[in-house]
Amino acid sequence: MSSSKKAAERLIKKYPNRRLYDTQTSSYITLADVKQLVLANEQFVVIDAKSEDDLTRSILLQIILEEEANGQPMFSSSSLSQIIRYYGHSMQGMMGSYLEKNIQVFIDIQNKMAENSRGVIDEKSFSPEMWTQFMSVQAPMMQGMMSNYIEQSKSLFMQMQDQMQSQAKNVFGVFPFPGVPTAGGTDTK
Repeated sequence: MSSSKKAAERLIKKYPNRRLYDTQTSSYITLADVKQLVLANEQFVVIDAKSEDDLTRSILLQIILEEEANGQPMFSSSSLSQIIRYYGHSMQGMMGSYLEKNIQVFIDIQNKMAENSRGVIDEKSFSPEMWTQFMSVQAPMMQGMMSNYIEQSKSLFMQMQDQMQSQAKNVFGVFPFPGVPTAGGTDTK
């Protein structure tokens, strides 16, 4: 990480007593305060005060855990189970990238909708309640866009998986593994 990026990031230290110390404000903060930094798009890093290990992801996961436990969860038990199954799987890295790209596409769609609504609605009077009403009207369109995107994404993922299987067969097809078709297409049983 470059020194200019480090300087721009807010440093939060986590002490052994599990307290978080914001070096910018010289005060102890809570996870709720860290959540507010995220919502405000503040750049920060959380490090262990003793070992200097980067704990940022761990703190963000704690915030997600609290959010999931309170109110309306974003992830179903089924989707969390599926995510867990990818840990240690050969596709783990690809799945992380796939999820990240999908979230970015969703953010891009949301930003595009917000941009398109500018000028139509006074931004200062656009409260969360009005956003909810706006989204209820836009829900069918949004549902259609997301369904179309998911279908395209699924198709791309399946093509990628087929391509990887084909490449694996080409690479390992020359070896006489029982039950695996060889490069010539015959089974070695």
